[in-house]
Amino acid sequence: MNKKRQEIPLHLMLLPGVILTIIFSYVPIAGIVIAFQKFVPSKGIFHSKWIGLDNFRYMLEMPNFSGVVWNTVFIAVMKIIVHLIVPVIFALLLNEVISTAFKRTIQTIIYFPYFLSWVILGGILIDILSPSGGIVNQMLGLIGIEPIFFLGNENWFPFTLVASDTWKEFGYSTIVYLAALTAIDQSLYEAAVVDGANRWKQTLHVTIPGMLPIVTLMTVLSLGNVLNAGFDQVFNLYSPMVYSTGDIIDTMVYRIGLVDAQYGVATAVGLFKSVIAFILIVISNKLANRYTGYRIF
Repeated sequence: MNKKRQEIPLHLMLLPGVILTIIFSYVPIAGIVIAFQKFVPSKGIFHSKWIGLDNFRYMLEMPNFSGVVWNTVFIAVMKIIVHLIVPVIFALLLNEVISTAFKRTIQTIIYFPYFLSWVILGGILIDILSPSGGIVNQMLGLIGIEPIFFLGNENWFPFTLVASDTWKEFGYSTIVYLAALTAIDQSLYEAAVVDGANRWKQTLHVTIPGMLPIVTLMTVLSLGNVLNAGFDQVFNLYSPMVYSTGDIIDTMVYRIGLVDAQYGVATAVGLFKSVIAFILIVISNKLANRYTGYRIF
């Protein structure tokens, strides 16, 4: 009984988070019914006409739906791959720096963009990537390359999204991998030195194998985000000129639901994405448990 009384403050600390989760995550689930209705806001959920799977049929027959799904998967997969490679390489390089002060300074600099919203970063990117006066195109002009409209060219736009998202996010991932590096047994390096291994061979045979479990875990868990290409980023950077390669499921839902007021179709598209994402999360959890012994649930 005394133990249960001691745990009461801990449960009370959890209560605000539980209440917010119920209000903002569980209560809105009732709105899924809109996907099966010809929803009219003035009539509400209980009086709107039930049309079954018509919204899903309309969704699948939309001429641009397959292209939007492809854009979402392509951009998300590219982000997953680059977000794996860049932080690992940078963590390995930063790990070789001897000066602690210099290392912490670099960590702070690369970590800073992670705290900025895409509203702020979007304005910055629009300025620095401008084809007329942007610093990037000015530098390209110095080596004889014609200005590139990164945010208005449909061929360049997906790769601009990946590059800018990596710039914003890789600082956080680098810290995760640096933490993994500190957990490697230092006696392994000493043994490698005794065996005559140079720094490159130590990295190849000690550092990388030591990082492999966390790299595998991060990669497997990221599979659940295959349909999350980053609404905030895309919404702040895209335009009708790049819809063919930059429009993703989330921005499509925004336009259909809030701009065109087709609430039933927008909910159907969102439900389609949520179901696929849930399946991928379950699969990634199984893979994480199988290959790294890590479980979320």
